[in-house]
Amino acid sequence: MLRQILSKLPKRSLKSDNGDVISSNCGNDTPRAQGRSRASGKTNATKQTSSAVFPTSVVAGIEPLVSFKDVPNSEKMSLFLSKLNLCCLTFDFYDPTKNTSEKDVKRQTLIELVDFVASGPPSKFPDPAIFAMVRMCVVNLFRVFPPNYRSSGGGGGGGGGDDDEPMFDPAWSHLQIVYDLLLKFITSSSLDAKMAKKYIDHSFILRLLDLFDSEDPRERECLKTILHRVYGKFMVHRPFIRKAMSNTFHQFVFETEKNNGIAELLEIFGSVISGFALPLKEEHKIFLWRALIPLHKSKSVNVYFQQLSYCITQFIDKDPKLASTVVKGLLKYWPITNSQKEVMFLGELEEILEATNMFEFQKIMIPLFSRIACCINSFHFQVAERALFLWNNDQILNLIGHNRQLILPIIFPALERNAQGHWNQAVLNLTYNVRKIFQEMDEPLFLECQDQFMKNEANLSSLAEQRKATWDRLENAARLQPMTGNIAVLVTPSSTSIACQMSYK
Repeated sequence: MLRQILSKLPKRSLKSDNGDVISSNCGNDTPRAQGRSRASGKTNATKQTSSAVFPTSVVAGIEPLVSFKDVPNSEKMSLFLSKLNLCCLTFDFYDPTKNTSEKDVKRQTLIELVDFVASGPPSKFPDPAIFAMVRMCVVNLFRVFPPNYRSSGGGGGGGGGDDDEPMFDPAWSHLQIVYDLLLKFITSSSLDAKMAKKYIDHSFILRLLDLFDSEDPRERECLKTILHRVYGKFMVHRPFIRKAMSNTFHQFVFETEKNNGIAELLEIFGSVISGFALPLKEEHKIFLWRALIPLHKSKSVNVYFQQLSYCITQFIDKDPKLASTVVKGLLKYWPITNSQKEVMFLGELEEILEATNMFEFQKIMIPLFSRIACCINSFHFQVAERALFLWNNDQILNLIGHNRQLILPIIFPALERNAQGHWNQAVLNLTYNVRKIFQEMDEPLFLECQDQFMKNEANLSSLAEQRKATWDRLENAARLQPMTGNIAVLVTPSSTSIACQMSYK
């Protein structure tokens, strides 16, 4: 059986006896320097396979199924290469009955590799070992997901809807071990980052990012940990990783709206932000403006909203001057017809205002409270309720109190209209509480706003009557002269009138 497996390794695409395709991208087509291999009791198939990928002086014909315990330290790295070469063979897992014995051999070999790397090799990983390790990961992990594998409902997080069951990759029994091996390899003290950076390069990182579109949540979790470790170990790649993540977010928001790994990528970046040095570089601020804030635009923002909100608040904690910029971005992408999304925005807004100083608050308080006033008047009780809850926050109440001369005239009409007849009792009670807070805070200003509101209502009523009178005159005139040229016009007196109320900011 071993000879049958190993004889297939040098070839790029073979078919097994039962017809399923077995591929291997690891190795060249022509074996090199077979005559230099040692004369030993090992099979010729093993020697040819090893020399097809690596120099004979490195591999030395070590049989890959030999245990690491059975070879001296001087030959363990050669055995490591042989086992990696064996694991470049891939199988079709959609039929669990095919190649079961070969799959078991590969799985056991992968487990041995994990144990070897975790225990710490006797020396630093040499250049051929790093190359072989990266090549094995490329062969096993990097793949294009079939069209029916992708989410069809637009947006990150493993499915088109909240109730969709996640799809699990049938090859996970092997993929999981390969991911575990890659993680232990990257974090190993025996790996020299300066030597490995030419193999774990920009191309490798981009293909790693592409895998975040996997619908298998287990795979995305592994990728999250690995990419975070790559970011930590390879400092030279950090700017590129941030730029690549920004491109992924931008493509998701403005082009595809399909990527299952947005939440995981944001989780990685949330921990990255905490390590930013102060003052923040302009590059990091641009990432906030061009990548993070536009993510609020997506219809599927609820899938990754928690991670996105954490990243935003991390930025504001680092630099409070960014608060006004973030609030302006929220107002730009504020949902008008999606009430559940509006509730989430109000929650994030509260977190931002808690970290906002007085100077930044004054920059955005007028457009901000114009929007909050609309939310207070919302017929969706959860939106109105969440907006009124802002007055329960002591920090926000303090900001409002110091700027009540400008804020109360904006908010007061919304409070009065709610008090006059909102359908939800909970919203009514909260409205009365907020009115009481303002009245106790500054009663003269409260009464002044009340008088102004009554005058405005009277003016609106007068304008409505004038419009009605105008329409009545037009209808009467049309009734007296029903002919326009040669066309008869039948005018039915309207029993109702429509009053349009317009508000200007």
